[in-house]
Amino acid sequence: MADNKYQPITGIDDLVAYIASGSKPRDKWRIGTEHEKFVFDQQTLKPLGYFAPNGIGEILKALEPFGWEPVREGENTIALIKPDGSSITLEPGGQLELSGAPLETIHQTCRETTQHIDQVKGVAKALKVGFLGMGYLPTWTMDDIEWMPKGRYKIMRSYMPKRGSLGLEMMGATCTVQVNLDFSDEARMVKMFRTSLALQPIATALWANSPLRHGKKNGFLSFRSHIWTDTDPDRAGMLPFVFEDGFGFARYVDYLLNVPMYFVYRDGKYIDASGQSFRDFMAGKLPALPGERPTIKDWDDHMTVAFPEVRLKRFLEMRGADGGHWSNLCALPAFWTGLMYDDDALDAIHTLTRDWTVPEMAKLRADVPVSALKTKFRNRTVQDIAVEVLGYASMGLRNRAKLDGSGQDESSFLNPLINIARTGITPADAVLALYDGEWQGDANRAFTEFAY
Repeated sequence: MADNKYQPITGIDDLVAYIASGSKPRDKWRIGTEHEKFVFDQQTLKPLGYFAPNGIGEILKALEPFGWEPVREGENTIALIKPDGSSITLEPGGQLELSGAPLETIHQTCRETTQHIDQVKGVAKALKVGFLGMGYLPTWTMDDIEWMPKGRYKIMRSYMPKRGSLGLEMMGATCTVQVNLDFSDEARMVKMFRTSLALQPIATALWANSPLRHGKKNGFLSFRSHIWTDTDPDRAGMLPFVFEDGFGFARYVDYLLNVPMYFVYRDGKYIDASGQSFRDFMAGKLPALPGERPTIKDWDDHMTVAFPEVRLKRFLEMRGADGGHWSNLCALPAFWTGLMYDDDALDAIHTLTRDWTVPEMAKLRADVPVSALKTKFRNRTVQDIAVEVLGYASMGLRNRAKLDGSGQDESSFLNPLINIARTGITPADAVLALYDGEWQGDANRAFTEFAY
């Protein structure tokens, strides 16, 4: 099933089996890091469109000599790929995303990230463009943003305002960093899903880096995280059912079948199926394609249009962090790998979180975008929890004992986070201190201070 994505779906069991086919023995577990960055014109400090002389299309073209093959939609290059499974893709507002190859160690994934940033910096210098590492645009408005020429984004752009007031800002004005991790079987997936979902607000707090909007303070430390609370209730949120008895692959498939569709991809084009039901598609009753039934490729596409804090495909995606500085990009896979891939660390955070109630976690999720590490939880602060959790992550990475050429294990990648947790100063707090002090309220200074 997993190897033939164009095989017709015969029933729900096929959908469950497809996700379950991601299960791997421990020696096959890999780490995939993704990060997004804003692209801007260095002279005007405005976002770049696709077709400008130094625009997104030219940036992709300039990156091709580094071993990338173009992926086209019509006449436009909309992504770059390599045989190792890595890709460079475009978010709706022109944010450039590296989706890294599945790699064995944090040393490898950080080298990959560093190499990519070096390459885009070289391209930036030649084209006089810049790349900004923050979670939300500090100065631009949505009117400044030119949408990328991708068919799926046209459909989403039309549908989003029907479900929430901030969906378009999610698409065009945010950047994140995430990591994708494997599991061995359903029981391991459930344990990883529950603990990572509970702790996602802790990650949001540590990486909070979006306190400015339209050149002013926006009242949040992670405005990017807040945006998800008013994007689309059908496909975003904390997923309380994950904590219910009986949760597993089948229950997640049931959730996905209740997520309205966006599109169906046929013959190089996106067909608008927004708001329609994948269940109807399986019954041959999809209004957008009457009489036609889906393939596993259609299911694979549909899984990408659910946006919870942790997303299950044939691996788990950790999605709670703002984009930011290079060191924090490398720290994210270290954080979650240390917690999820070591049994002792996973047991420790499972013990920490297993009696957290859904209402408590929902409140934590709502409060953290505002107050980050200062958020109160029970008789502690998120800062206290972050210090404890980072101790477990460090233990997990030391237990993995994956050494680089100098004999150093992966735990050193946590150092920027340990400093944040100990001081209580998030990246957003640092931005606000600059804004109120040295910048004297000039948010444009972010484009020099936080450019890659």
